[in-house]
Amino acid sequence: MGKVEVPRDAWPAFMARAQAGDRQAYTQLLQTLVPVIRAIVRKQVDDEVLTEDVIQDVLLTLHRIRHTYDPASPFLPWLMAISQARAIDALRRRGRRDRREVVEDEATLNVPDNALALKTEMLDVGEELDGFLNQLPARQRQLVEHVHLQEMSLAEAAQANNLTVGAVKSLLHRALNNLRRYGAHHGQS
Repeated sequence: MGKVEVPRDAWPAFMARAQAGDRQAYTQLLQTLVPVIRAIVRKQVDDEVLTEDVIQDVLLTLHRIRHTYDPASPFLPWLMAISQARAIDALRRRGRRDRREVVEDEATLNVPDNALALKTEMLDVGEELDGFLNQLPARQRQLVEHVHLQEMSLAEAAQANNLTVGAVKSLLHRALNNLRRYGAHHGQS
């Protein structure tokens, strides 16, 4: 069976069929959408490898949240919002990574005599942080890692953990209170 192009005005109907479990309609729709997503993403991302990564991220997001689409609403704005958000997320991640790489490169150019001691101290701090995080309940630890270490937004962390933003805030508050308590007890020993 060859690739079937789904006309733009049929996208809402195909998504409705996909939501109802029609795999063939879903496959045809996704195959049609890939070039559209690529065009949307390329307006924001100029790196071909990153563009392909974003396309995959958009497809995964579409799959994960396809149940939220209302077939009575226009499809293209919904698709564009998701595609643009994933592109911005990818650019932010790349920007943070690039800044960290520059800082690490600069740090290696100005290596102090006590670099080994400093590196060992940093590893000890990392191990201590891991020790504190491991004392947290699993869900609290995961949210701290997502929001504070991986720099996810509250909304992204909520979506990744199948929680509301309010629940994420509450769990983070509890986690940070627990970490403060662990730190206070650790400092006294």
